[in-house]
Amino acid sequence: MLSILMPVYNELERVERAITEVLDTELPTRFELIVVDDGSTDGTRELLRGREWGDRVRLYEHDVNQGKGAAVRTALTHAAGDYAAIFDADLEYDPADLTLLMPPLLDGRTNACFGVRAFDGYTSHSFLFVMGNKGVTLACNLLFNVYLHDIMTCHKMIRTDVFRSLPLRSEGFAIEPEITARLVQSGERIFEVPVHYRARSNEEGKKLTAADGFRVIAALLRCRFGAG
Repeated sequence: MLSILMPVYNELERVERAITEVLDTELPTRFELIVVDDGSTDGTRELLRGREWGDRVRLYEHDVNQGKGAAVRTALTHAAGDYAAIFDADLEYDPADLTLLMPPLLDGRTNACFGVRAFDGYTSHSFLFVMGNKGVTLACNLLFNVYLHDIMTCHKMIRTDVFRSLPLRSEGFAIEPEITARLVQSGERIFEVPVHYRARSNEEGKKLTAADGFRVIAALLRCRFGAG
């Protein structure tokens, strides 16, 4: 079984559609959807509480906003599946692409598979956004002597016991490079497959900022040279 981990923060306009699209997706295994509302203040929490989502969906809440990393860790704590995948509620990714990440895990080739985004004029947020993404990925490759294409992708699928064994502590978006670094440090070889992607604009609610880029580099340095 697959556990899909969905961190949510102030996604009133998108979360209902995101959940519906995930539930409508045909996957090669049974799956559950674990939604963690990370202290939303825009009505998202009330919407989630007010709907009957069915027995495949479980809802959890943080009283205050703690960050994406904290929400992912909460969801992972409750995962019942053999595999766990992060899937954001912002509709930048296609849930159908989860089917592309599963085969390398199901046939035993890897314990971790990432979905690599193709950035072009339609799908990229901006030139600086794309260069920032490539920059932090290059930093990871240099620091850990690997060759990966997209460490910041939110399409990460990992065997649940391996995922839980990683010493993760980042609270915000830096959870993404931290997952990558800890997988590499634990000896895991990460499989990569291409996935669809369409970045939303700042006006549409894009939350990632330039400051997060510095936090990503700090997380990579901490994992590479720090004590924990």
